[in-house]
Amino acid sequence: MNLGRTAKLVAQAFDAALVEAGGTLPVWLTLLSVKSSELANQRELAGMIGIQGATLTHHLNAMEVQGLLTRRRDPVNRRVHMVELTAAGEALFETLRQAALVFDKRLRTGLSDERLAEFAQVLAALRENVGS
Repeated sequence: MNLGRTAKLVAQAFDAALVEAGGTLPVWLTLLSVKSSELANQRELAGMIGIQGATLTHHLNAMEVQGLLTRRRDPVNRRVHMVELTAAGEALFETLRQAALVFDKRLRTGLSDERLAEFAQVLAALRENVGS
């Protein structure tokens, strides 16, 4: 219960920080995924973000209308759409990256490197205990 409550509270606070910076969590995750894998296709992006393809398509459609990214058919496999950030997408990525860094610093306030390392180990053990 405590872990779930904490995760929910942190997620809500992070989403609020992204909204204040002009984005949302789905937009940030999409921009981050596209940025970290140049010319990613939609199926790969959905897997990286952890959402269904149809949900990703909804987000990509909105982001394309906003001028944040472009999609084009892969010349080798016309069934695959390749996704690239536009200049506006790059700018929003940088803005949201800064917001994420500020949030991370705030989240870690008062925690030593040793405590954070121990916490990471506890989280890894919890994931292992549930088989993921």
